[in-house]
Amino acid sequence: MGRIWFGQRGPAPCPVVYDSDMSEIGGSPSPALRVGVIGMGAVGPILAAAFTQAGHTLVGVSARSQNSQERVDAILPGVAVVSPAQLVPECDLVVFTVRDQEIAPLVTELAQAQAFRAGQLVAHVSGAHGLDVLQPAAAAGTIPLALHPAQTFSGTSLDLQRLPGTHWAVNAPRALLAVAQALVLDLGGIPHVLPDSARPLYHAALAHGANHLVIVVSQALRALRMAGLDDPAAYTEPLFKAAFDRVLQEGEAGLSGPVVRGDSQTVALHLKALQDGPVLDKDDLDPALPFDDLADVPDSYRALARAAAQRLRQRGSLSPTQYDQLRKILD
Repeated sequence: MGRIWFGQRGPAPCPVVYDSDMSEIGGSPSPALRVGVIGMGAVGPILAAAFTQAGHTLVGVSARSQNSQERVDAILPGVAVVSPAQLVPECDLVVFTVRDQEIAPLVTELAQAQAFRAGQLVAHVSGAHGLDVLQPAAAAGTIPLALHPAQTFSGTSLDLQRLPGTHWAVNAPRALLAVAQALVLDLGGIPHVLPDSARPLYHAALAHGANHLVIVVSQALRALRMAGLDDPAAYTEPLFKAAFDRVLQEGEAGLSGPVVRGDSQTVALHLKALQDGPVLDKDDLDPALPFDDLADVPDSYRALARAAAQRLRQRGSLSPTQYDQLRKILD
């Protein structure tokens, strides 16, 4: 194979891989592979099912806990559940979906047991790690692949509906990037080559934007319930979706609210309300739901409001006086 070039076919933002003579070598389904997936948490069963739907053969999976076994039974009925040492030698493609901190020790253990063989594809789906954690397998002649889907997983079959169209950060030895891309294309994904050096920042950004968003929204819903709203999720859905659409389209310019206006009095009122907690007595609330003192919410509000004020001041959207008044309240 000569030098690899990256292009695009048609209007869709889907990478296509070309050889040095500009003949297309990527973008079409990869040959059927014998696949094994190690780790049956939220991600493993979904990818195992997706590879099967893409025409590959699922040799088996490895699951340790009772919860993992139940996921296998629900999503992959009848699939063999074996140890990693038994599974790896039987596969063309081994996918590690265990926790990030477990990848390197497990790969090392399997390499020491001579479970890997030359020519195998060995992949993990960690966002924070690159090819380094697969080095013991690569030393045995395997082809290491880092494949991370920018998607949230619940561990249920509903995840299969979210997978098509998901963007993936991929890396592999340069001459074999087409292999990583082809596997993602098989799953209906959109691959993006991301070097190992960028992965920690990449993953931190995704965690901050997606994981921490869950906390912020759940805190807002809890506060609204303590304010007396029966269905905070239904009440806020149009607002939250509109805010999310605006930030994706406009970035920070989509920010609204009292901090943008430099309204320190309203910010102070918000903090007092959050610190005072529920306006309803326990007897006024649904007894089936827990009473919530909202003790963790003021600190989150302060931290995010400070971050907003700092960015607004840097952009010149707040005057020095407005910024100083906000910081006095928020510090």
